[in-house]
Amino acid sequence: MYGHNLEPCATIKLLKIALERGLRMSKFYVELKKVVDDSYDIEIGKNLFETLIKDLKGELGKGISRYAIITDSNVKTLYGDRLYDLMKEEGFKVDLMSFPAGETSKTRATKEIIEDSMLAKGHRRDSCIIALGGGVVTDLAGFIAGTFGRGIPFINYSTSILGAADASVGGKTAVDTPLATNLIGLIYQPKKVYIDLATWETLPKKQVSNGLAETIKHACMADEAFFTFLEENIEKLLEEEGIRKHFEICQHIAETNCRIKYEVVKKDERESNLRQILNLGHTVGRAIETLSGYDLLHGQAVAIGMAMQVKIGEKLGYITKEEADRVIALFEKAGLPTKLPEEMSTEEVVQKLYTDKKVRQGKIRFVFEEGIGRIKRHEDGNYSIALEEEFIRKTIDEVR
Repeated sequence: MYGHNLEPCATIKLLKIALERGLRMSKFYVELKKVVDDSYDIEIGKNLFETLIKDLKGELGKGISRYAIITDSNVKTLYGDRLYDLMKEEGFKVDLMSFPAGETSKTRATKEIIEDSMLAKGHRRDSCIIALGGGVVTDLAGFIAGTFGRGIPFINYSTSILGAADASVGGKTAVDTPLATNLIGLIYQPKKVYIDLATWETLPKKQVSNGLAETIKHACMADEAFFTFLEENIEKLLEEEGIRKHFEICQHIAETNCRIKYEVVKKDERESNLRQILNLGHTVGRAIETLSGYDLLHGQAVAIGMAMQVKIGEKLGYITKEEADRVIALFEKAGLPTKLPEEMSTEEVVQKLYTDKKVRQGKIRFVFEEGIGRIKRHEDGNYSIALEEEFIRKTIDEVR
């Protein structure tokens, strides 16, 4: 177009003119529409290791070359070593990885350690993770599965009441940070879930109580008949060998938890609105769990959050005093706390509420039950409502 005898500055000037005259915006549409089927089975029973191994030899293990069992230090001793040995005996390529038990291990640092270990042991995109444990294990292991190799299959094998109620349906995976719980994660569905009721028999009484908190929450939000069932039966599970003696109660609790949570998740997998109701009691609960440095177990924190939720709801006219008292009494029957820890000031609780996932435009939002067995839906169709900070502060002071 132009000769090569021009001075460099003249060439640059002419190129600039040509570009200005000929430059056009362009777009390219990338169409990636697809239908994804994330359906999976939940198997509820006792002593399901043999069932798991049989499934891995069938369709569930299709295309998988290697397995990583991820568990915590408590479950490793109780069940992890045995599953590892069984899988080795059956000819599977499998590694067992554990981390210190407790919510304080559910961090990005622990995730990184396990990922590095998996890479060092040769795990790649044809691997599968088996999350063996309670809610901390399934949250962490599921998050690892969702990001390792840009996503590999994982299986949840739940060993706790809390894990069965809270982590078996929905695909929520996450880690905690010093500022907030579960804000770093993704929704990633497992290939199958096993709820082994035999493992509940080895839970300490404190962990039985801890797990029952989410069960009571489910009854409060969706099933008044289930709430009454719990009122009549929950103390039986806290008796000496109560879990072993009352298998039918445990089975009913596991099945009902799955049904209630499934009915919500199938309508709102990505938590655009309805799925917020699963956060009932968690606005305050998660805040005080973090403030306690995780000395409070998750179920203990949720129980306190639920008690606060019904007292605020009573003040707003969503629930009667008699109903609120029944909710609080049921948590106490389950051996759970219902009062804010004295060492936590109202002000620090209120400020920590701003780290909740439901916060929008700087406003703290709450989900409320309407009576027992129903959730309050507001005029705008939303299941959460923004409350003024001063109202929250004043109500917390009144309640405590």
